[in-house]
Amino acid sequence: MKKVLPVLVVDIVLVVVFCAIGRRSHDEANALAGLASTAWPFLGGLAIGWAANEALYRNKSVPASVFPAGVIIWVCTVAGGMVLRVIGGQGTAFSFIVVATCVLALFLLGWRAVYALVRKRSTAH
Repeated sequence: MKKVLPVLVVDIVLVVVFCAIGRRSHDEANALAGLASTAWPFLGGLAIGWAANEALYRNKSVPASVFPAGVIIWVCTVAGGMVLRVIGGQGTAFSFIVVATCVLALFLLGWRAVYALVRKRSTAH
């Protein structure tokens, strides 16, 4: 659990940052309540991704790895987030889906890729 919790926290923070950036770019009001409203579907998708990774790999997948964990978590965050947005009566315009997919890939896969490079370099020396 010690190794998993920091990875989960980074994912949660990045999903919330994604939602905050989106709200800020659209000058939306009600900062905290609005952020919670925007974030909950994606945080639900993130939880689905973490659960799916665990169900598929049963502790054989490192959550900080780009593949398979990062990809599973990213895809579930986007897909689950969009489904939960529809259920919650929120929009899912095509352009939003494209932006969410790209930004969440950058966030959820990007930090894992940087982490892998840093670990590789530190163990090589």
